[in-house]
Amino acid sequence: MSEFANADDYPFTIRPLSVENGGGYLIEYPDLPGCHSDGETPEEAVVNGRDAVRSFLLSCRKHGDPMPKPGAPASSSGQFRVRMPKSLHARLVAQAAREGVSLNMLMVAAAAQALGRREAKVPRKKARGGRAA
Repeated sequence: MSEFANADDYPFTIRPLSVENGGGYLIEYPDLPGCHSDGETPEEAVVNGRDAVRSFLLSCRKHGDPMPKPGAPASSSGQFRVRMPKSLHARLVAQAAREGVSLNMLMVAAAAQALGRREAKVPRKKARGGRAA
């Protein structure tokens, strides 16, 4: 099962789920079609996602399907540097400590929540015939 050692190499996206969709967070793996999971928190979604990747790869092996190679998002390292006021940094560090997560995970969750709210506000374009796309 050496291919499972690379489960963390597969890029993923995490986004918040609406209350109508059960809440929590969805994790998806673009290199593994149909491979996704969820969790109450981003951290839980990552843990459950690793299990989904292992199950996906096990199914590929069982059925003789090719093992997809991990890719990387185009021109995206997954890292960026942010400069902010020291007072904001201190507040974020304190919030992360209260939630029992790293500052990095707090920021990832906050960014995912903000994107989810933004995407929910964007009106869908109308297709020909007046129906929503």
